[in-house]
Amino acid sequence: MGGVVKLLGTWTSPYAMRPRIALNLKSVHYEFLQDPYGSNRSLLHEYNPVYKKIPVLIHNQRPICESMVIVQYIEDVWPTGPSLFPVDPYDRAIARFWMAYIDDKLFPSLTGVGRGEPGAIEQAVTVFQHLEENFEKCSKGKSFFNGEAIGLLDIALGCFLPWTRATESILGMKLFDPAKMPCLAGWAERFCADDAVKKVMPSTEKMVEYGKMLHAKYNPAPN
Repeated sequence: MGGVVKLLGTWTSPYAMRPRIALNLKSVHYEFLQDPYGSNRSLLHEYNPVYKKIPVLIHNQRPICESMVIVQYIEDVWPTGPSLFPVDPYDRAIARFWMAYIDDKLFPSLTGVGRGEPGAIEQAVTVFQHLEENFEKCSKGKSFFNGEAIGLLDIALGCFLPWTRATESILGMKLFDPAKMPCLAGWAERFCADDAVKKVMPSTEKMVEYGKMLHAKYNPAPN
């Protein structure tokens, strides 16, 4: 299916990165509309009046909201190219379970680490440890959680790599140590090396700069 495809989001958003990677994997041309809370605020309110959050995919003037709902839509509408979902129903269910776990546990813990919340580092490390332990089972000994090619679970986790690496750089520590989590470390290198990912993956330096700007904004120095 063709048509006009637009995506509302920001370059820093891990959730906006998910459909961007999926669209790239499917070789779908799209227009990336940034500044959703500024110049494109009216579009955001028009196409996502309930949550008023990014990302929003606009396909032929019809909006689809929520990052993984969008990824599912992309798979359904553009079935050619690499499959983003496991073929086996059980494997698909397991991928969705871990995707939900990532959204429930990882982003809140990374945010907590940045804010210096007690126990946040331990929680983030625990999330990565669970994923390390289950990588072989999900990947069946292949390169990605999805097998030979990037899929649903790879996208769900990989979108948090820029924030993870920026947090590690700022704090001078490793949230997932290659020596202790070799499967996850190897997966991260392969994921970031894929052309579909490289096009949208911000550098650690840019993310560190953005993180410091946010910290200064929400934690102003006392007069």
